[in-house]
Amino acid sequence: MNLIDTFNLDIRALHTFITVLDEGSVSRAAIKLGVSQSAVSHTLERLRNALGDPLFVKSGRGIAPTRYALQAGPHIRQILDDMHSLASGPPFVPETTELTFTVAANDYERDLLLPPLMQRLRQQAPGVLLQVIPSGIPTADMLRKNVCDLVISPHAPEATDVMQRGLMADRMVVFYDSGQRKAPESVPDYLEADHIALVFARGEEPALEASLSASGLTRRNVITVSNFSGLPEFLRSTDMLVTAPERMSEHLLRDFSWVPLPFTFKPFTLLMIWHRRNQNDSAHRWLRNQVNAVAATMNGLNE
Repeated sequence: MNLIDTFNLDIRALHTFITVLDEGSVSRAAIKLGVSQSAVSHTLERLRNALGDPLFVKSGRGIAPTRYALQAGPHIRQILDDMHSLASGPPFVPETTELTFTVAANDYERDLLLPPLMQRLRQQAPGVLLQVIPSGIPTADMLRKNVCDLVISPHAPEATDVMQRGLMADRMVVFYDSGQRKAPESVPDYLEADHIALVFARGEEPALEASLSASGLTRRNVITVSNFSGLPEFLRSTDMLVTAPERMSEHLLRDFSWVPLPFTFKPFTLLMIWHRRNQNDSAHRWLRNQVNAVAATMNGLNE
């Protein structure tokens, strides 16, 4: 076999060969593979030229494998099995593996999901470390350039090489200090109040600001902070308002009262986002399963 012939031995061609060998028919193999008969015949011809053997010959109304094809079958199956194992990455053993995962999340997602995630890691994979960085409004390049392994955010980059999975739903509500003021009961009440607003470190504004502007509404933001953790102390003992996710009433803003927004603003889904190259990586898949298990517990579901 010369060097040029080996270029015809791609994985798809070898898979076609095994399918024809198993089915004993070009037409049935084409149906199973979801391609045309001519495509299967063309692939077999490339393999014949590469391997220097007819592989399959006519036998009555069907075809029969040559002796070479029968002998090559087990070797080709092993090659395909090895390639599937390679695509899945090396074995991941949580109890003994030592590695670091970098997760990008703003402090809302960080405080909500990552402490219980870390508890699971310490119990199941003591050698796995977690590094947390802020995500802001995440970009696809954060994942493409290995800035992080995983993003947790309601904002999914629009990219064909980025995968995502929904973790939990949430909605924006209005928090206030009930010792200083009453709840806003109408849109005018909301707009006339002083607000504490969030603007991420890179200057991105949450979708709420764009939604208000699109409706021709303006609120007075007297203070802007770059992360959610700055909200409680600014809100405490004032008559200002904070618009933030309802689930923050369980931790960061648990000392404050809250009411639904006095206008329509769609709920959002907290997403787990990763790059397609990590889809089948065993360690990455394990981490995603752990994050999903944490979210399922918070949603009141069984893992």
